[in-house]
Amino acid sequence: MSATLFGQSVLSGLFSGCLYGLLGLGLTLSWRFLRIINLAHFGLIFLAAYLTYHFVQSRGVSPLLAGAGLVPLFFGLGVAQQWLFIRFRVSELPSVIVTFGLTIIIEALIQWIWSADFVRLETHLVRGSLKIGSLLAPWDELIMGGFAVASCVAVWAYLNFTWAGKALRASLDDPDIAAAFGVPNRRLALVVSGAAAAFAAMGGVFVALLYTLTPSQIYSWLGVVIAVVLLGGLGRPLGVLAAGLLVGVAEAVTMALVEPAWAPIAPFSLLIAVLVLWPERI
Repeated sequence: MSATLFGQSVLSGLFSGCLYGLLGLGLTLSWRFLRIINLAHFGLIFLAAYLTYHFVQSRGVSPLLAGAGLVPLFFGLGVAQQWLFIRFRVSELPSVIVTFGLTIIIEALIQWIWSADFVRLETHLVRGSLKIGSLLAPWDELIMGGFAVASCVAVWAYLNFTWAGKALRASLDDPDIAAAFGVPNRRLALVVSGAAAAFAAMGGVFVALLYTLTPSQIYSWLGVVIAVVLLGGLGRPLGVLAAGLLVGVAEAVTMALVEPAWAPIAPFSLLIAVLVLWPERI
């Protein structure tokens, strides 16, 4: 294999890793701070992707405008979902079944509206590539990568340097003591759930821009993103981004050096290695 082809594979893996980090950002927040394993996160990602496809392809709306409209809508959906979880006392383990059922409902809704056929968003908003030496970096993937990195850094800074972030971490350690000191645990939980759904919406916009869509793909993304979240550590935005980059590069190099069919082995091999060698990291 030539150095150029290998370098292009690594670059593609970095872009895939950025998307993994963005898709895992909302999941790691809800899993860590809400104690909800929200598998419906993936259904929301694809619902946002199909809504982006609909508004851009059928209505002629700009993808950026579609994303700007979907973020507050999905924030509201996330808040409503968490309110229901609090109302009916859905805990961590039952949340797996409940949210998986929601994912199936969302998949059925997508199939009913848009069918199970493959669809591809065609837009000329972002065209061309940036040439880096002998390598080519598509502008749409560069924008996605920049947004993913900025989002993860912003959430990390929010959790570590703002009053709300410190209150959230205090609430996780001891909610009763935190409430006694004036921490609004319920309100923070609603905000976290809304933010997680908003990140799902933005992830869905980029999935629509970069990939061909079909409803059954929900489950093919589920495994690798959960592996990235566990590798990065629950509630660690920068860890999820780093794990996404590692998995993305590992998949790309595996496809380049061996064959594409072996690529799905990479994230779970890394996860098993971490579980064996560094179990306290998870």
